[in-house]
Amino acid sequence: MERQLSRGHIVPFVVWVGAIAVLTLLERLVLLPPLTVVWVYAFKTIVCGGLFLWLRPWRVYQPLQRRNVVPAVAIGLAVALLWIAPETEWLGGLWPAAQQFYHKWLILMPGGWPEYFDPAIFPALPPGFSGVVYDPAICGWPLTLMRVVGSVMVIAVIEEFFFRGFLLRWIREHDFWKVPLTQWHAGSFWTVVVVFGFEHDRWLVGLVAGVAYGLLALKRGDIWATALAHVVTNGALAGYVLMYGRFGFW
Repeated sequence: MERQLSRGHIVPFVVWVGAIAVLTLLERLVLLPPLTVVWVYAFKTIVCGGLFLWLRPWRVYQPLQRRNVVPAVAIGLAVALLWIAPETEWLGGLWPAAQQFYHKWLILMPGGWPEYFDPAIFPALPPGFSGVVYDPAICGWPLTLMRVVGSVMVIAVIEEFFFRGFLLRWIREHDFWKVPLTQWHAGSFWTVVVVFGFEHDRWLVGLVAGVAYGLLALKRGDIWATALAHVVTNGALAGYVLMYGRFGFW
């Protein structure tokens, strides 16, 4: 059971990241059909969601505690606001130099503009930006909705089980399930924050999100609360993307 418990926390996340790595490699080696990335996202959503349900890593945790719902939702919305705010048209009009600095130095890779940002035409997306394939006008609503399901209901949850449920405690004790989720350890906490932050191209807000979700886990001891916070963040972000066509976030 111990081995299966570890697999349940690790395998869905590793398969997700592995799919990204393989697709990135293929994109560099061969010319792929236009909607390949969209279909791969739908496929890994189904596979990784299925792995999570099959391996059932949640069985050693208590269900979501009602008292943790409001803090989780509040933290999730706050992180979403921090994620979106630096890239809004409002900030671009108010303080364009700050927005350009953010895009040039606080998003990977530093020193150049991200593929989805051109200060000369902002807020329009640059011609040829690849992420626009998730627009339902291009790929159709079923595939766009699979993108929403994957980002909101699958990766948000499996990331929390991997980072906060597994890695945060495994760094201290390989029998990680023996370590209370509420037990503070500076080395493991900040290691997870850094790894989680730099897993995202928007690394600065990724670091802030890692701190917020990590503190929620430590204070509440409820892995489902951290998963809910992450779900709310990704859900709010998905809503913003679809309402305003900001496919650069995807």
